[in-house]
Amino acid sequence: MAMGAGWAMDGLKRHFLLDPAVTFLNHGSYGACPRPVFAAYQRWQRGLERQPVAFIDPSRDFGPAMRAARQALAAEVGAQADDLVGVVNATTGLNIVAQSLALVPGDEILMSDHEYSALEKTWAHVAARSGARTRVARVPLPLTDAPSFIQAITAAMTNRTKVLFLSHITSATALHFPIGPLVAIARQRGIISVIDGAHAPGQVALHLDQLGADAYVGNCHKWLMAPKGAAFLHVHRDLQPQIAPLVISHGWTPKASEPGPFGNSAFVDRLEVQGTRDPAAFLAVPAAIQFRARHRWDPVARRCHDLMAETAQRIAALTGLPPLSTPDFGAPQMIALPLPACDPAALQKALLTRHAIEVPCYHWQGRPILRLSVQGYNEPTEMDRLIRALSTELRLPSETR
Repeated sequence: MAMGAGWAMDGLKRHFLLDPAVTFLNHGSYGACPRPVFAAYQRWQRGLERQPVAFIDPSRDFGPAMRAARQALAAEVGAQADDLVGVVNATTGLNIVAQSLALVPGDEILMSDHEYSALEKTWAHVAARSGARTRVARVPLPLTDAPSFIQAITAAMTNRTKVLFLSHITSATALHFPIGPLVAIARQRGIISVIDGAHAPGQVALHLDQLGADAYVGNCHKWLMAPKGAAFLHVHRDLQPQIAPLVISHGWTPKASEPGPFGNSAFVDRLEVQGTRDPAAFLAVPAAIQFRARHRWDPVARRCHDLMAETAQRIAALTGLPPLSTPDFGAPQMIALPLPACDPAALQKALLTRHAIEVPCYHWQGRPILRLSVQGYNEPTEMDRLIRALSTELRLPSETR
């Protein structure tokens, strides 16, 4: 185990509420919230219960608290606070955008063949209602260079393409797409760019104003380590007048160009004020940002990446199967590893029940895949445990050292 000696994560494991009896290698699904951040979340919830009227009233506690959270998050992702709003998850944010667009019969929604299943269904629903159609561009694998990716997407664009929908980091395949040039190409061609950044905040540095996507949605409860139910929707000001909330409530104004009734932009008030709800998860996002800063998370993330890369190499050596991309196009702390022919659902269950390892295994386009996430609470000994378990369950040769 090359990284075993001298490995230290500064005691980060003690800051998490994860079950110590389980080796948790699935941060990518729902994240894991550090104790101090969870404590801040509970303080917000107690404040809500102590004085619910003041807390929920947008003109009293709710408005300033949400504004402060938006400002802290905006600074983290390189945006203006009035161009983003808190939503409960990336799927909700993307539904807001998808269901707001005025698509007509014949319009095309272009996406890659690596998109998240729930959003494929969202766009299929929108297409069925509007008469538009979805179009899928196949990304060449292994992904080894940006020009081939950009060419694969642009070659699928037509004069009917109205929406370009892409993941920043893909869920099933853990690929880090070079989206910047495609966002620029879409803008030049009058195509609305919608980016699914569910896995990006906390994994890659974001500069949303520079990126210039028409809409970008990110989860805060994954790699940013906020509580569950914290995500954001960022919309370019050119598109904001078209964005309608899924629920019409007190923040709505007859004209999107009017100021919001609660002192924010009309875009913010329309989406932020949604009746009675518990906003504590989003209000705890600044605490998550502070936790990362306090523990110097950039070096932590680099060590996680190195441990992930080493483990992926060890698994590939066992299976003899090549990766889905070169390192330049992989997510920094998450990797999808091809497996030999097997029943991935049965493998996932065996890893949990027999070895106490929580890690997702599934079919993607007919390929058995194991997706490994490495976060600050993980250790090299856990990677050894995974490899031993895979060798046992897949009947692979043991590692030679």
